[in-house]
Amino acid sequence: MAEKLPEQESIVYQDRRYVGTKETMAYLLFDASQEFNINAYEDRFIFDVLKIDLDKLSIIKAINSVWDIINDVFSGILVDKTRTRWGKFKPYLIALAIPGTILTTLFWATPVFFDDNPDNMAKFFAWLALAILREGVGTFQGIAKTGLLATITPHPVDRTRLMMKNQLIGGLFGSQIPEILMGLLIDLVNHKVITAFSLKGTFVTMGLFTSVVAGLVSLYAFINMRERVVQSVDRPSLMEGIRSIINNKPILLYTMAEFLGAFSLNAGINNYYIDVLGSASIKNIVGIPGGFFATASYAYVPWARRKFSTKTLWIVGSMWGEFLMALVFFVGSIGGRGPEGWYRQPSKMIPTIMAQETIWMTVFGIRRIIPQEMLNEAMDYCEWKNGYRTEGMTSIARGLASKLVKNVSTSIRPALMKMFGYDLKAGFGEQSDRTKYALFALCTIIPFVTSLLSIIPKLMYDLTGRKRELMYEELLVRREAKQKELSDHQAALEGAQES
Repeated sequence: MAEKLPEQESIVYQDRRYVGTKETMAYLLFDASQEFNINAYEDRFIFDVLKIDLDKLSIIKAINSVWDIINDVFSGILVDKTRTRWGKFKPYLIALAIPGTILTTLFWATPVFFDDNPDNMAKFFAWLALAILREGVGTFQGIAKTGLLATITPHPVDRTRLMMKNQLIGGLFGSQIPEILMGLLIDLVNHKVITAFSLKGTFVTMGLFTSVVAGLVSLYAFINMRERVVQSVDRPSLMEGIRSIINNKPILLYTMAEFLGAFSLNAGINNYYIDVLGSASIKNIVGIPGGFFATASYAYVPWARRKFSTKTLWIVGSMWGEFLMALVFFVGSIGGRGPEGWYRQPSKMIPTIMAQETIWMTVFGIRRIIPQEMLNEAMDYCEWKNGYRTEGMTSIARGLASKLVKNVSTSIRPALMKMFGYDLKAGFGEQSDRTKYALFALCTIIPFVTSLLSIIPKLMYDLTGRKRELMYEELLVRREAKQKELSDHQAALEGAQES
């Protein structure tokens, strides 16, 4: 293959813009809506308000895991075969926006219809049905969202610009305000500073409000966004879809990394903050200094893309925070596992975790941008190698392997917490010393150790440098030709209909 001309050397870094102001705003609103929720406190909602027995919760998660895999296969194949005048992904996002919002509101409204008895079987079956329905709708939405964001612009610089602008503006305008407010409200109710509201009423009100707002904003965004990477006229067969995955080295390595990373166990740091340190708002406090570094970290992402390989950025972005949390574990273990341990003392742990958060946030932009851009590039690689894109089948392959492990770990997490003595009836701050230390370990050292295997595939990633530049040089030429082919095809169909 001929060498590229000198004047073409930076084509992959040229500042080409395809997305206008209105659509850029729709993109920003959409992503902000994805964080406008109180999902960070979902576990506390289940443990403290809904109160489903932990064994029964494991059964629900196990059943839903099986359905998740079946649903993934069906959804991916259907999406890949979709061709409409509005695009491949947009019809699903618009059609499922309202049903998805309704299901999410039912999720948070469940305590209104059932009591807090952990053994209530009617509540068990209702929660199981709701989980299955949400998984079904969510799978279609997830595949379509990933596909739409990967095809909104054909040029990598334009795509990275959108992602960076989205992260910066989203942080400045506070899309996570509901989560911050929810942490404060949980503390005020638990410490009986506010007595006019119950924990149940707080969760239901905040859950319904954020679900409706996020759902309406998403619908507006989907209506105003469009796909610019043209799909092939012919729909890929099942075998072509499978072949496009097998010969896609970037997606195979990404999938393997996700698969190995799915073995990571984590009980959630919010449970540690509430059950051990006694305050959900600690999460907001420790993140204050790091917030400034997080915003600044996006400024050097383009520079880092030019100076370092994707492999290096991927490893640093994905493992730096986990490594720092492992150090937090050793600091917190000073003084032993009992009441004298530092992990039980807010005066010791808030500064320690604040330092961890601040140092971690120096690579926050890399952690948020690089993995998403790698997925987009993997689909571009599929198009480069095969002449067509298979976002649906690729999503199946990427998700199936990791879900097989992650769903098992998710299903056993309630059982694991029960094994360490977690008691739904203990009340605020009343878990045993053994349970409290286990909660601390399950959000610090254990996630780091159980995620180390995921580094191996990352060391083999090679879609970078000269290879990446050449891919985009050729794709830009092909896409112009494909756009003309599609226009000619549509003109021929319209001519045949008129005759």
